[in-house]
Amino acid sequence: MAKSPPTRQLPLEFNHDPATSRDALIVSDRLNAAVAIVDRWPDWPSPVVILAGPTGSGKSHLATIWANRVGARTVSIVEPDPQVLEIAAQGPVLIEDIDRLGFDETALFHLINTVREHGSAALITTRLWPAGWNVTLPDLASRLKAATVVEIAEPDEDLLAQVLVKLFADRQVAVDDRIIVWLVARMERSLAAARAIVTRLDQLSMARGSKITRAMAAEVMAEMDHGNDDIELS
Repeated sequence: MAKSPPTRQLPLEFNHDPATSRDALIVSDRLNAAVAIVDRWPDWPSPVVILAGPTGSGKSHLATIWANRVGARTVSIVEPDPQVLEIAAQGPVLIEDIDRLGFDETALFHLINTVREHGSAALITTRLWPAGWNVTLPDLASRLKAATVVEIAEPDEDLLAQVLVKLFADRQVAVDDRIIVWLVARMERSLAAARAIVTRLDQLSMARGSKITRAMAAEVMAEMDHGNDDIELS
C-alpha cells in the first residue's frame, strides 16, 4: 500500500501589529508632503485633505497618526447616515480607502458641507485621485476640486530597504543586511510587495525551523514571480 504523503503543517500566523506611532514613521522624500500636511493641522489650506497613493504606501499609517493626535473619528459614507453628519459637526473625521470601499455621492457631499459649515476637518485616503472616482454629482465634483490632494509616490530603493527592516523588526526577526539588499534589487517597488515578502519569509522560516537565508529569499521571489501563493514548506 502506498504511503500517504506527509502532512504539511503551516505555522500559526500570529497577529504582527505594525508600529503606527509618529516616531515609527519612516520618512523619505516621497512622504514629505503628506507628513507636512498631517503635522500642519489644524492650519490646513482647506477643510478636506485627500491622501492619494498606492496600496501600502503609508496612507493608513499617516491617517492613524493624525486621527490619534486630533481625536478624529472614522466614519463610513457608503450610504446616507444622519449620525455621520452629527459626528462631522462635532469634530474631525477620517474616511479610509474611499475608492475601494465606495461611497454615496450625496452622503459625501453633505459630509463635506457639514465639515465646512462647522469649521471641522476631514481626512480621506484613496489609491486614486478624485478625478478617477467617477463622480456624477456636479456639486460634489466642485467640492472635491476645492479639496487639498497630496500624493504619495512609489517608494525608492532606500525606502524599501528601511521598510523591509521595519517589517521584519515588527515580527522580531533579524535578517542579514545583504539579504535585504538582494531583495530590494529584485522585488516590485511597492510596500504591499514588501509586506507579502516579509510575511512569506517569516512563515517559511518558522515552518523549517531555520533562519532566513538568501536561498530562501530566492525561493520566495521565484514563487512570487510565477504568481504562485503556495510555498513548499519542507
